[in-house]
Amino acid sequence: MKTMILSVGGSIVAPEFPDVNFLKAFVATVRDFLGKNPDSRLILVVGGGGPARIYQKAFRDVSDSAAGSATDAADWIGIMATRLNAQLVKASFGELCRESVVTDPTAANEFTGRILVAAGWKPGFSTDNDAVLLAEKFGGDTVVNLSNIEKVYTDDPRKNPDAKPLDEISWADFRKMVGDEWVPGKNCPFDPIASKKASELGLKVICAGGKNLDNIRAILEGKNYIGTTIG
Repeated sequence: MKTMILSVGGSIVAPEFPDVNFLKAFVATVRDFLGKNPDSRLILVVGGGGPARIYQKAFRDVSDSAAGSATDAADWIGIMATRLNAQLVKASFGELCRESVVTDPTAANEFTGRILVAAGWKPGFSTDNDAVLLAEKFGGDTVVNLSNIEKVYTDDPRKNPDAKPLDEISWADFRKMVGDEWVPGKNCPFDPIASKKASELGLKVICAGGKNLDNIRAILEGKNYIGTTIG
């Protein structure tokens, strides 16, 4: 059975509060795809989104902890937000998702349904990294990273009007762009730790807009799509 991994950005699931209209449409799209492709199954790794950022900011506003412990604490707050979002996604798929939400990708061994839902693991890693580890464990060769951007740019387009969208980029060039350090709440197309692991495994990562359901369907079906391929 073909296993496909979708890293679903929390900004798509819950930009501030759960986006009910998106979730309804996303669940319907995935159900339809799986119904027409009985040889496929999906792993959905869900991010923390607005709740993670709101609570991390609140913590930083009230905390006077030492830098190291503050970083771990902020990471744990974000992780808990991913788990709440993931539980909502799992429940929305009902019988298609038989296993509990995965919170440790290295310990995930059962996948008896058509969908496996995962959330954040531990400090020092984002859900992008969890997606890569689950791809390795369950034999996936591609991670589809769904966020609020349609493509990777040569620079931040909000700050640099000359930034150009990319259709393809090598791992070497992409890693030069994102660096090697993970910071809780960092906003980048695919996190640095996950990028290092994905490049070592030879995985392909597709970065695409998470709200364009027709485009997501095209990616799942191996058709032409709008996005950036890293590999």
